[in-house]
Amino acid sequence: MSSFKAYGKFDEAEQARLEALRKTRKRVAIICVSSLILVVIVVAAVVGTTSSGRRSSGAGDTTGTSLSTSVKAVCDVTMHPDSCYSSLRPAVNSSHVTLEDLPRLSIQVAINELSKTAKYFSNLNATLGKLPAAALTNCRELLSLAMDDLTRSLSSSGESLNDVVEDLRTWLSSAATCFDTCIEGFDGDNKLKNTIANPLKTSTELTSNSLAIVTWIKKATGSFKLRRLLSDDVNNKEDQVLPEWLSSGDRRILLDDSEKLRKNADIVVAKDGTGKYKKIGDALKAVKDKNKKRTVIYVKKGIYNENVRVEKKKWNVLMVGDGMNATIVSGSLNFVDGTPTFSSATFAVFGKGFIGRDMGFRNTAGAIKHQAVALMASADQVVFYRCGVDAFQDSLYAHSNRQFYRECDIYGTVDFIFGNAAAVFQNCNILPRVPMKGQRNTLTAQGKTDPNQNTGIAIQNCTISPYGDLSSVQTYLGRPWKNYSTTVYLRSYMGSLIHPSGWLPWTGNSAPETIFYSEFENFGPGSSTKYRVKWKGLRSISLKEANKFSVTSFLQGKQWIEGAGVPHKPSI
Repeated sequence: MSSFKAYGKFDEAEQARLEALRKTRKRVAIICVSSLILVVIVVAAVVGTTSSGRRSSGAGDTTGTSLSTSVKAVCDVTMHPDSCYSSLRPAVNSSHVTLEDLPRLSIQVAINELSKTAKYFSNLNATLGKLPAAALTNCRELLSLAMDDLTRSLSSSGESLNDVVEDLRTWLSSAATCFDTCIEGFDGDNKLKNTIANPLKTSTELTSNSLAIVTWIKKATGSFKLRRLLSDDVNNKEDQVLPEWLSSGDRRILLDDSEKLRKNADIVVAKDGTGKYKKIGDALKAVKDKNKKRTVIYVKKGIYNENVRVEKKKWNVLMVGDGMNATIVSGSLNFVDGTPTFSSATFAVFGKGFIGRDMGFRNTAGAIKHQAVALMASADQVVFYRCGVDAFQDSLYAHSNRQFYRECDIYGTVDFIFGNAAAVFQNCNILPRVPMKGQRNTLTAQGKTDPNQNTGIAIQNCTISPYGDLSSVQTYLGRPWKNYSTTVYLRSYMGSLIHPSGWLPWTGNSAPETIFYSEFENFGPGSSTKYRVKWKGLRSISLKEANKFSVTSFLQGKQWIEGAGVPHKPSI
C-alpha cells in the first residue's frame, strides 16, 4: 500500500501544479472561451425569465448582466447549486477573473478543498481494529488518486473540444468515484462512516459541480471542433498516454504479435530462474517512473503467488504471459479475513496505459470469504486481451476511468463485474459459477452515482454460459448498486441460465427510476425480454443509442485501443 506522506509536502506539489497550470492556462482558457457564448445564452435565459422588464431589444441584452448573476446561471446546471455559487462567487469578485474562467475555476476550488480534506485524513487515527485502519489507509490513497485526477483535468488537450471534454469528464468522474470508494470502506458502521463522509461532503459536491459544468458544455456545443491548443509546447506532454514508439511501423507490428513481444521483451520474469526476476513485483520496480515509452514485461508460465500492484507512476507497461491458463497470478486476500474490498485484489492496476495479454488473475479465497477481488483496474486507458479473471464474489473490479476487455474469460458469482469505470467487454466469455448455498448470481453491479459521470458497463458480442451445474441457482444480468447504475448488453449470447426477470433489485422489489439498463439484439435462450422486470430504468434503445456504448463513442478508444495492438470492433 502506497504511503500518503506526499500530502505532508503539499507545498512542493502545489508549486509544481501551479507551474503546470501556467503552461496550460492559455489552452484551458481558450477551451472555456468556446463555451462563453453558451454561458451568455443561459444568463440571458435566466435574466429573461426573472427580470423581463429590465431587458431591451437588440444586441445589448446581456451587457448589463453582472458576473455574479452569470455564476448563478452556470451553477443552476449543477446538482449542488448552493455550494457551486458560494465557492465561485468570492473568486469572481476579483478583477482578475472573467466569465470564461468559470469552468477552470470550478476545478481549482475543488482542488483547494481536497487539499484541506487530505490534510485532515493524514492526521486522522484509526485505533478501532484492523479493518477500519486498513480502510483509512485506502482512503488516503484514494484521495491521492482523486487529487491526481483533478490536477490532470487542468492540463488536458485533444484534437477536438469533444476529446477534451470527454477527458475532463473521465477524470472528474474518477475523482468522484474515489470519494465514494473511501466512504464505502466503512460500510457496516454508520457512526464511523459518517465520521469519514462528512469531511468529504464539500469535496464531493465541488467535484460534482465541475463535472456538471463540463458535461453541460459538451451537450451545448455538440460536435464543434477545436484544434489541439499549444501543440508546439513540447515540454507539456506528461499526460500523453500512447507510448512514443507506436509511431514506428515496425514497432507496431511487434505489438500485434505476442510471440515477438516475448522474444523482444525489455524484462523477463520466470519462476525457474531463467529470467532476470522471479517475482512480477520486483520487475515492476525496475520500470522507469512516468515512462512515455512502452515497457514490455514477459512473464513466463507458472503460478506466481503474490499480490501485484502496477503503481500509478508506472506508465505504459505491457505485460504478456504464455496464456491465461499458463501464466497465473494468484492471491487470497479477502474481506472476511480483514482486507477491504479495494485492497483485496490479486492484481491491481493504477498506472495509466497498462496492457495485459495472455495472463490469468486468480483469487483463491473462495465463496465463503465473500468479497475477494482477482483483478482491479483504476487507471485510464487500460486494456486486457485474452486474460482470465477467476474468483467468486467481486472477481473483477472495474473501479474507474476507461477500460477495454477483449476475449477474456471472467468467472464469478455475486456482482462479479463491478465498479464505476467506463468499461467495454468485447467477445468475452462470462462464466457464472456455483455460489454458496442460498446465494443468487449477479453478473454486474455498476456504481454510477452522478448523472453527469460518463461511466457504465457495456457487454458486447460476449457469451454468457454456466461454469458448472447452475440448474438450481438463480442467475441475473445485474443489480443496481448505485442510483444511476448503467449497464447494457449488446448483441451477446445469453444461455438458459439467465432468470426470465433478467435483473435483480439491490433492495426491496424495484430499482431507482434513474438507472439505465438495456438489452439490445441479444440472442440465445436466456435473451427473451418477455418476462423482464418492469422498471422505468430498463430502457429499449435504437442502434444509434446502442452505438453510444461502443469503443469509439463510449471509450474514445480509436487511437489508444488501436495503439494497444489488440483486435476490436469500433462500433456496435
